[in-house]
Amino acid sequence: MTTLSLDGLSKAYGTFTAVHRISLTLRDGEFVSLLGPSGCGKTTTLRMIAGFIVPTEGRIVLDGRDISTPAGVVPPERRGMSMIFQSYAIWPNMTVAQNVGFGLKMQKLPAATVRERVGEVLDVVKLGHLAGRYPAELSGGQQQRVALARAVAVQPKVMLLDEPLSNLDANLREDMRSEIKRMHTEFGITTVYVTHDQSEAMAISDRIAVMSAGRIEQVAPPYELYARPRTRFAAEFIGRTNLVEGQRSDGRVHFSAFSVDADAADGEGQVLASIRPQNVRLTPRNGAAAPRADGQVLLAARVGERTFLGERWDYALRLECEGGGPPLRAAAPAEQVFDVDAPVWITIDRDSIVEVGDEQ
Repeated sequence: MTTLSLDGLSKAYGTFTAVHRISLTLRDGEFVSLLGPSGCGKTTTLRMIAGFIVPTEGRIVLDGRDISTPAGVVPPERRGMSMIFQSYAIWPNMTVAQNVGFGLKMQKLPAATVRERVGEVLDVVKLGHLAGRYPAELSGGQQQRVALARAVAVQPKVMLLDEPLSNLDANLREDMRSEIKRMHTEFGITTVYVTHDQSEAMAISDRIAVMSAGRIEQVAPPYELYARPRTRFAAEFIGRTNLVEGQRSDGRVHFSAFSVDADAADGEGQVLASIRPQNVRLTPRNGAAAPRADGQVLLAARVGERTFLGERWDYALRLECEGGGPPLRAAAPAEQVFDVDAPVWITIDRDSIVEVGDEQ
């Protein structure tokens, strides 16, 4: 059973704090992504986990043992971890089999054991037929598979991946996403994955830790993170959203164009809410009666702009109700076509209006 914990972990460079008191625990075999924009502290965090950087504050604990504190760190080679870099870092003068077996040879395993394990891992990544090739003879995706195979061959306790797909084209990235997920299912290695790509993190993670300015904004499974963001940053960074401002009073939350029941325990004050475009549903309004809206918000609007994105339409909607308000965006199926200026009804489920905070 491998557990990895970050406890109040910080890293400062002079007056600049790159990582600020983050805490996170990974369960045995869990795949957790650190997701955020450039400069948010995710790679610094990964390098502290790897043992390349000494923390300024806090500690990293692996299986109940401190491996990083401000007083010192266990060297990277003694942590039982494998790391895959953005540049793959495979040796050009070694064949595929030699690259994958290098770590096993460093463990001084018998040659027969090395050959057997290399063969098994290459079969898993579907590179057995290329065992004698050199990296220059491989495609980018094949080189990435070699890096993955080398990392898992040594049977690490934890695998660390730093933006491993950023050098690949879009189609190959999607293929490799599936490959990484498949390999994680096959080997069940506790994994920390750094990326700035939201769709990548959503596709392969058990949980995602969204980072901003050195802090963790929210940690949750992909669906929960998308459906119930806790902060403005998390709502905006994971997919697209409508952010609407309102005021809570007298048991209601009043927005510029509508109001909804509020939880009485929440008190009064300003409110910021996230409404995902997928939850803004449209029906035609030309001469049609308003649809039933039990427990829903019902608004009259017109299509202001539209963009066809292949699988769906992106609509910007001008509200026509008293109070108006900023345009709302809706994501509609490809077959639901409305012309610009077409009158529509908007319905929104109350449960999909999610209150968020301005910061963690």
